[in-house]
Amino acid sequence: MGVITHDLETPSSIPPARLFKAFVLDADTLIPKIIPQAIKSVEILEGDGGAGTVKLITFGEGYAYKSAKQRVDAVDKENFTYSYTVIEGDALAGLFESISYHIKIVAAPEGGSVCKNRSIYTTKGDAQVSEEEIKAGKEKASGMFKAIEAYLLANPDA
Repeated sequence: MGVITHDLETPSSIPPARLFKAFVLDADTLIPKIIPQAIKSVEILEGDGGAGTVKLITFGEGYAYKSAKQRVDAVDKENFTYSYTVIEGDALAGLFESISYHIKIVAAPEGGSVCKNRSIYTTKGDAQVSEEEIKAGKEKASGMFKAIEAYLLANPDA
């Protein structure tokens, strides 16, 4: 088993509290609404949305994967941090035991915010993962982030 860690920082003109609300707290309903081609639905299987909650993510038509189960590891609304782990589903591609994500949204010095995302890929056995595969995953995540940001900019009351 190996571990691969990647960090990604994405700047945004949206203030941290508003971005956290949309990107984390309201994501289960907001993402399927604004980018259904990426995520068709999110269903809570266990829990109340806090730590320990298990969610079933159903991806959109034409997406590379059909579904994934995620476990919420931590939610801190005051410090704008969120951690979750993909624990089951074809999104693990037969290569990974799990993929964990740790998100922290901080205020940017010039205004707006920076979304700091650490992804930790735990591989099965001696499975090898190419840089291209990880880059593709990061690009999809960045695309979802930018779609949420664009929605918030176009809908100031959302």
